[in-house]
Amino acid sequence: MKRSRSRQLFHNAQKCIPGGVNSPVRACKAVGSDPVFIDRAIGCLIFDADGNRYIDYVGSWGPMILGHRHSAVISSIRTILERGTSFGAPTDLEVELAEQIIEAVPSIEMVRMVNSGTEATMSAIRLARGFTGRDKILKFDGCYHGHADALLVEAGSGVATLGIPGSPGVPQSFVAHTLSLPYNDPQRFRETLRQHGDQIACVIVEPVAGNMGLVSPQPGFLETLREETHKTGSLLIFDEVMTGFRVAYGGAQALYGITPDLTTLGKIIGGGMPVGAYGGRRDIMEHIAPQGPVYQAGTLSGNPVAMTAGIATLKEIQNPGFYDALEEKSRYLAQGLKQAADAAGIPVYIDRVGSMMGMFFTKGPVTCFSEAKTSDLDRFKHYYNAMLDKGIYLAPSQFEALFISSAHNIEHIDETIRAAAEVMVKL
Repeated sequence: MKRSRSRQLFHNAQKCIPGGVNSPVRACKAVGSDPVFIDRAIGCLIFDADGNRYIDYVGSWGPMILGHRHSAVISSIRTILERGTSFGAPTDLEVELAEQIIEAVPSIEMVRMVNSGTEATMSAIRLARGFTGRDKILKFDGCYHGHADALLVEAGSGVATLGIPGSPGVPQSFVAHTLSLPYNDPQRFRETLRQHGDQIACVIVEPVAGNMGLVSPQPGFLETLREETHKTGSLLIFDEVMTGFRVAYGGAQALYGITPDLTTLGKIIGGGMPVGAYGGRRDIMEHIAPQGPVYQAGTLSGNPVAMTAGIATLKEIQNPGFYDALEEKSRYLAQGLKQAADAAGIPVYIDRVGSMMGMFFTKGPVTCFSEAKTSDLDRFKHYYNAMLDKGIYLAPSQFEALFISSAHNIEHIDETIRAAAEVMVKL
């Protein structure tokens, strides 16, 4: 494939944007190539600046569960643009989306809209500290909760991709109250809460970890988090920015039957527009200003364009059989990729929850960040670039999940499996 236009755009971008990108993983350093600049998209297909066509399994990193430019979402955005783009004041749309979220997500009784997943997790943690009067927070290795200072300890996503242990500019005192434990290790968690439980304001976790690849929770892990935080009075926060409305309509908490105290959301609830939200028990949420003393604000929070795109998306994914169809296609893709690898004698471990998937170039199993890091990164690099040349668009990192949308059909998936089979043989 010719990508001369993308190369020129990247050359120009590096002169005016740090690293030439506005989010680090996009630079494709981990796979030893330059980024593809996207021109347009429709359904599950994207087209780059040179006119090359790709089957998209990134989906804007998760939000595009309906595919790109879904007619209902585009129509809703066109309609709201006739009213305006931003008011900095309450609208009927933010009430409607809030009501949809509360009805869908088991733990949420009240919700506050923000503008990004990072803002949602940052605000939820501040609320937990304000509510409990405690300082310490506990997270898990390889889970990524945005780039707020206190959360860059043993983080996943781009932090893992680039091999950054934390970040300069974050004073040690800012992370002194952050504890990080192995994911899927209930025994270590119990021991830590026995030692520090009365000091821990909250435990924040990706109920399905999507930022170290895709790592599903082992039986009993989430249950242990819920039981032990109840005992110590620590709040349990589910970071469902990625999993919310993705693995099930009510998120991972509906899928696994666990009720956290607070939940953070993003991605799908904005239908592809910038958005975030955090919500939970009414008695906790009533501590947020102006009703309570915990301050959080945002000029563009509840932006009408994001709200209407989210409303349209949530309506579409309630259609009967929507998640069953996603599950069937996702299972078919996972089986096809595993068969392609096995036929070529390439060791891979595939984990999947609903329409989220991770494929690690290791024998597995992969249940935590340290095991995810046993994956053969050099092999992944060659796999990524070869698949891209065959028109398959994957995340340029071993430590990111793959997403399937309702716009993918069996023909797209078969094309992907054939490409993988050809690439695996050459690996």
